[in-house]
Amino acid sequence: MRNVEIRSPKKIHIGNHTNINKKVLLDGRGGILTIGNNVDIAQETNIWTLEHNPNDDLYSTKGGDVLIEDYVWIASRCTILPGVSIGRGAVVASGAIVTKDVPPMAIVGGIPAKIIGQRTSKLEYTLKRPNMF
Repeated sequence: MRNVEIRSPKKIHIGNHTNINKKVLLDGRGGILTIGNNVDIAQETNIWTLEHNPNDDLYSTKGGDVLIEDYVWIASRCTILPGVSIGRGAVVASGAIVTKDVPPMAIVGGIPAKIIGQRTSKLEYTLKRPNMF
């Protein structure tokens, strides 16, 4: 989609049949960002591999890899922080801030994101390219 911001693209790996919507930020500066197959990332989502260390006297940065496994659905306006893994088939609800690993098939929401449900789909679909308006 249009208006996707990519930082350090050499460290970003995106699988097949993955949809990345408009105004998404993908950051590869602080680690490897791996996005699996059939992942749906909704608009205005930020996925970070680099952040500032609030406890450092010199305001240094710290990074970490981010892994988003196959069939993950990230709803609009989410933030994924460095060092996080999101398991296969997990769902991240709109507006969530993911600070810790998400287990496979979990539905998480809130700030910070916590498990609020469980996905029961057999994940047999293949995402198609979204319509471009």
